[in-house]
Amino acid sequence: MKRLPPLPALHTFLITAQCCNFTRAAEQLHITQGAVSRQIAGLEEHLGYELFIRLARGLELTAEGREWLPRVQQVFSLIGDSMEQIGAKRETLQLKAPSCVMRWLLPRLLQWQRERPDVPVKLTASLQHGVDFHREQFDAAVIYGTAPHDSPATLHLFDEQLTPVCSPTLLNGGPALHTPADLQQHLLLHPTHTDDDWTLWLEAAELHLSNISSGQHFETLDQAMSMASHGTGVAIGDWSLIGDDLNAGRLVMPFDLKVKTGSGYYIVAPASEPSAKLQELMGWLVEQAHTR
Repeated sequence: MKRLPPLPALHTFLITAQCCNFTRAAEQLHITQGAVSRQIAGLEEHLGYELFIRLARGLELTAEGREWLPRVQQVFSLIGDSMEQIGAKRETLQLKAPSCVMRWLLPRLLQWQRERPDVPVKLTASLQHGVDFHREQFDAAVIYGTAPHDSPATLHLFDEQLTPVCSPTLLNGGPALHTPADLQQHLLLHPTHTDDDWTLWLEAAELHLSNISSGQHFETLDQAMSMASHGTGVAIGDWSLIGDDLNAGRLVMPFDLKVKTGSGYYIVAPASEPSAKLQELMGWLVEQAHTR
């Protein structure tokens, strides 16, 4: 396959063919007339035939030049279209978040899109709690854990605070649930495969229950909260993530005790100075996190 001609020379040919004059082409390209002439000559040498007939008062395309012109116009048109399309895609902010925060995050992103349709956000859910910006092409990410030290831009959303929740029906019509000790008479719902969340809260309540390991375990917080809202049992959940359910009355807190785990949720970005639109989104999410 023959080596392709250089793109700058093709661009010079395109402008020159539209002007049919070296001087006017040089003015549009902001180079000298001699540079235009040399680029055209080099392109003709590369191709092996002339593209222009040099006349006393200007230029005229040869038969080969007339065949080249629409093809070169198409090439640069495709390049221009690609730049616009890819640029438009990049204007959509790419956000990653762990699935455990979706209960809180999704309603707020829907609200953001209603308020700022000019700044679309594409959300990618993941079972991972962190992000590796060296390998993953995201503009920002919501992460769960301790405060990160390897992200130039980090904003704190909220801390994880565990508390038992149940349906209003269970609280008002089921077995007594007046004190934490009454949990012994209820099915305990776990949002993970382990007993860790319930264990941590019960330790803070200075209580030991024999039924903690016989409770029902779920894959996600959503599943545990859904079962709790149907009156199946009492779930342990992050107060920060289930605030919407509490405000709507789908769930209630039988006790006031909320226990911090030492972990929290943060929104991070790979650049020390995120774009103005990304800074606006990050700041808006922080405001939402502090309005509960």
